[in-house]
Parts: sequence; C-alpha cells; structure tokens
Amino acid sequence: MFDDINDLYQQVILDHCKQPRNFRDMSGATCSARGHNPLCGDQLTLYLAIEAGRIRDASFTGSGCCISKASASLLTEYVKGKTNAEAGEMFGRVHDMVTTGKVAGDVGKLAVFAGVHKYPARVKCAILSWHALMAALNGEKTPVSTEDDQG
Repeated sequence: MFDDINDLYQQVILDHCKQPRNFRDMSGATCSARGHNPLCGDQLTLYLAIEAGRIRDASFTGSGCCISKASASLLTEYVKGKTNAEAGEMFGRVHDMVTTGKVAGDVGKLAVFAGVHKYPARVKCAILSWHALMAALNGEKTPVSTEDDQG
C-alpha cells in the first residue's frame, strides 16, 4: 500500500509539473513576489489578487524543476479563498512537512510533498513558492532566495 501512495503522489506531482495550474501573468495583482533557488536554478514570480482580506486569485510564472513547478501550482490552488493568516499558517505546516516529513493537520493535496524531506536538495525546490507567498503577503520588494531558509 505504501508504494501505491508514493506512486499516486508522484503522479500528482508530475501532473502539476507538466500541466501547471494558474501558470500565467496576472495584470490585476494586488501584490507579487519573486523567488529564486540558486541551487537548482528555479525562478518564479507569484501573483496574488486580494479583496476584502481574502486571496481571490493566485498565479505564477517562471521556470524550474518539476518539484518547484508542482509546488507553485498546488500552492495557487490552495490559497484561493484563504485569508492571509490561513495562508501563513499553511506555510508553517508545509515548511515543517517538507523539512521533516511529518504532516501536521489537514494539508490536503499538499501532502504529496511529505516525502521531499528524504531529498535535502529538493526541499528548497518545494518551499520556494511558499517563501514567495509570504514575501508577497508581507509586501517585501526584494526577491526571496531559498538560501535564506534555514530549514
């Protein structure tokens, strides 16, 4: 059964890599942030449209490895309709999950990244878009780098 779950997780990641959701510029974004992973070469820009305290829309552009692209794709699906606080709370859960493998609380489809902790070089790929999310929500103008992450 464990192999079946791993296969399913790999299929979800490959699907989001090959056909990323919300992969587009957003002209009406209320905030955005750029992120870079020097180790792998991943680069992305995350766009958010926030209305009445909720993330109405999210998208991203850029290039990167399969894990990075799939993570950004799943992130944009997850955050739509969430408050800044809910998105920030999920950042903490996802960060802990990809660095330790432990899933705390309901992370939904994001659980596909629980096995990433076994591949330390890929942890930064999986968390890059999440750092960009936090930078966008906090109004940071400087691009974020995975080299700033101590996880």
